[in-house]
Amino acid sequence: MKSPSTVTLFFASLLIACFLGIEPAFGQEEEAPPAEETSKSIDTLINDMMDGPTKLITDIVFYEIKLSEEIAIPWVLIWLGVAAIFFTIYFKFVNFRSFGLAFRTISGRYTSKDDPGEITHFQALTAALSGTVGLGNIAGVAIAIQLGGPGATFWMILMGFFGMTSKFVECTLGVRFREIDETGKVMGGPMRYLARGLKDRGLGQLGMILAMIFAVMCVGGSIGGGNLFQINSATEQFVAAFGGGEGSFLDQQRWIFGLVVALIVGAVIIGGIRSIARVTSKLVPFMCGIYILAVIVVIFLHLGELPVAIGKIFTEAFAPAAVGGGLVGCMIQGIRRSAFSNEAGIGSAAIAHSAVKTTKPASEGLVALLEPFVDTVVVCTMTALAIIVTNTYQLQDVEGVAMTSAAFETVMPWFKMILSVAVILFAFSTMISWSYYGMQAWAYLFGKNAFMDLAYKVLFCSFIVIGASMSLTNVVDFSDAMIFAMAVPNIVGLYLMLPLVRGELEDFRSHCAEIDSKS
Repeated sequence: MKSPSTVTLFFASLLIACFLGIEPAFGQEEEAPPAEETSKSIDTLINDMMDGPTKLITDIVFYEIKLSEEIAIPWVLIWLGVAAIFFTIYFKFVNFRSFGLAFRTISGRYTSKDDPGEITHFQALTAALSGTVGLGNIAGVAIAIQLGGPGATFWMILMGFFGMTSKFVECTLGVRFREIDETGKVMGGPMRYLARGLKDRGLGQLGMILAMIFAVMCVGGSIGGGNLFQINSATEQFVAAFGGGEGSFLDQQRWIFGLVVALIVGAVIIGGIRSIARVTSKLVPFMCGIYILAVIVVIFLHLGELPVAIGKIFTEAFAPAAVGGGLVGCMIQGIRRSAFSNEAGIGSAAIAHSAVKTTKPASEGLVALLEPFVDTVVVCTMTALAIIVTNTYQLQDVEGVAMTSAAFETVMPWFKMILSVAVILFAFSTMISWSYYGMQAWAYLFGKNAFMDLAYKVLFCSFIVIGASMSLTNVVDFSDAMIFAMAVPNIVGLYLMLPLVRGELEDFRSHCAEIDSKS
């Protein structure tokens, strides 16, 4: 049994410290300092506590390789980008050649409802999409364009296409090495395929080490980037759009919004991946639809600027103005935002895709390659076009969500409320997906039993209340770095198991050809 002491003590101490900060908001004693003042002091205390660990892991994960005096690129982006390009070439551009086959597979044409697993291909795709389609599409795209110019959009799209193959590889392995218990519940993801897959190749000790590293990083990332950051952003949007703004009752008592969201999230995740999949299969198409429709309205009302905007994306991709360091800076911003947006190569989505009903691992790998296409190529590109046609990327002192919101406001002042709804829905869907990712990693570290399962869910939902009330900058930065650190052990395993994935792809193609010949 693996020792849980280090991870458990870390989260327990953080949880206690955070709850101590929220307590005054519930109390009514006259001598107690104002809730806002106490909250700020606890925020500072926790941020200071996390300052050392945050600096250490971010310095390692986002260590920048200098290309010139002005240009530097985090090595983790090179790690992700090179892998995505190599995988695409190795599989002879499977992301393009098997695009149609991927859509046919979603329909269930090549699988049976009695196949082992818990959810359908479509539910697996939407569950994974709910973890990636979110604030990265709304705020991240705006940041990329602001720093790299409109041309950053081109590189973002390009890396989205290459990232499709990374998703194919990791999700094929996720299904290939998943474990199904006696109740039919699936346990899968990089923890499983790194340990079991590398053991089969005579590298058991290396696989166990890589799996442990991945699992620890995944638990940390689920609490921070998949929870605290999401609920904090959603609370900001809710208070600004519907709660009366700064100084209002809800602004002073943000824990109320956090508690409501925590109860809703808890009600969804208590049922496991089947419950999560039922919600995301309805929520993801709805939230993507409402967001894309709103963006189309923005673009349509600026239709005269659309040809110019498209022209800027292509011309400035290769000859941009000296924004963010010229051509290379433009490329870096596009690649960075693509990686942040679709998480291709991180390994997180393989956890959700592992639960699919199938006997052919490559079938879900092909379905998974559609994820970066929807997330980056479609949603991110639409966001970029809305920002460029409205010229809001040229506004001073406006960035992130505020820049996208400004683009929406060019239609009508109240139109930005649609964006607020989208942000809240995106944050909610990301939280429920990342709760499952973290829970699977937690089970790998501490064992699969009812008590540990409930402990993680209570912990996760508690942090939703905390995240709504507090601004834990270092905790979130630490967790974001942990999410990207997941790519290191994951991609090492992907390289070592590529021949196995190729065999699974050939097997599935033969299976499809046999079924097609009979119809």
